[in-house]
Amino acid sequence: MELLRGVVDPELGADIVELGMARGVQVHDNGHVQVEIALTTAGCPLRAQIQKDVRARIVSLPGVTRVTIDWGELSPDEKARAMDRARLKIAERPESTTIPSTTKVLMVASGKGGVGKSSVTVNLAAAIASTGRTVGVLDADIWGFSVPRMLGLDGRLATVEGTAKIQPHELPCGAGLLRVVSMGFLVEEEGSALMWRGLMLNRAVQHFLEDVEWGDLDYLLIDMPPGTGDVQMGLARMLPRSEVLVVTTPATAAQKVAVRVVDMARKNYLRIVGVVENMSVYVDDDGNEHRIFGSGGGARLAEEAGVPLVAEIPIEPAVSEGGDAGSPASLGQGPAADAFRALAALLVDELVPPVDLAGCSARLFDAVDAALAAADATD
Repeated sequence: MELLRGVVDPELGADIVELGMARGVQVHDNGHVQVEIALTTAGCPLRAQIQKDVRARIVSLPGVTRVTIDWGELSPDEKARAMDRARLKIAERPESTTIPSTTKVLMVASGKGGVGKSSVTVNLAAAIASTGRTVGVLDADIWGFSVPRMLGLDGRLATVEGTAKIQPHELPCGAGLLRVVSMGFLVEEEGSALMWRGLMLNRAVQHFLEDVEWGDLDYLLIDMPPGTGDVQMGLARMLPRSEVLVVTTPATAAQKVAVRVVDMARKNYLRIVGVVENMSVYVDDDGNEHRIFGSGGGARLAEEAGVPLVAEIPIEPAVSEGGDAGSPASLGQGPAADAFRALAALLVDELVPPVDLAGCSARLFDAVDAALAAADATD
C-alpha cells in the first residue's frame, strides 16, 4: 500500500491511497499480487494509465511474479470524500512543490561520479524536448553542477515579474522547450566551490521545487548527485511520485555501487524505470568494437534489480564535445545520438508516457462543483 502512494491521479493531484481508490492488496505465497482499485467512474479514461503505473511499481519488487487488478467504482460518499481530499491538497499547495501534478518526474541517478549521469540527463532531456514536449531540467547536483555548460546557458536567474518566484532559463530545443534551473546560475563563476552541509543542500533543492515558476511541464528530469546522501533522500521525500533511471558503466565496480541507488529508491517506494549503461563500447572507423571500460555492468545491474536494461550509450567524441560546446549530441547525428533518441522514444511511448488530460477526474470536479452551486442556489 505504501508503494501505491507513488501512483498519483494526475488531475486530482493526490495519490490513489490518499483518495481511497486503492481499497486493498493481497499478496499470495506464489508471488501473485492482487490489487483492488476503485475508479471515480467505471469508464474512466485514466484507467489504462493507472493500471500501467500500479503494475510497473509493484512488479518491480523482488519476488513478485504476477500482478492482477480488480476494478470497482467509488460510491457517491467515497467520491465526495475523494473530492474533499483533493480540495485540501489544493488548499495546501503553497507549502508543496510547484511541479504540476501532470508532470512526469524522472530522477537520473548513479551510485558514483564519473559515469556520465549529467551527460545522460542533458541529452535525454534534449531528445524528449525535440519531439515537441516541454521538459524541465533540475540540476540537483549542487556541488558538481555541470548542466549550464552542457546546454550553453549562463546568466543569473531572475524572478517572475510581480512575484517572488524564480524564472527558469529557457532554451528552445527542436519543436519543444527546455526549462533549466541549476546552482550554476546562482554562483559568480563555474569554478566557485560550494562548501555546504546537509541542511543547506536540502534547503537549496527545496527552493528549486517550491520557489521556481516551472509552468506546465510534460517531463521534469532531475540530475541527481551521485550516491545516496541527504539530497537524494530529501528529493525522494518531496517528490514521492518520481521514477528513477539508474546510470552505470560496463565496469563491475560501477555496477556494484549502483546497486545501492536501487536499494535507496525502493526503500523510498520509488519505481525503477530501468538501467542505462553509458560508455558501453567504442567503435573505430573500421567498425571494430573496443570495450574500454569492460562489459556487462549494465546487464548485471538490470538483472540483479529485476528491471530492464533500457539503453546502451556508446562512447563517441561528439558527446563530450557537445557537452563542452553547449550543444547536446542527441540533437545531431551518430551512434550516440541514435541511442539517446531511441531511449527518449522508449520512455515517452512505453515506460513513462505523458499524462493524457482527457480524463474523468476533471469532469467529476466540474460535476461536483455544479451540484454544489445548484444546491446553494436552491438554499
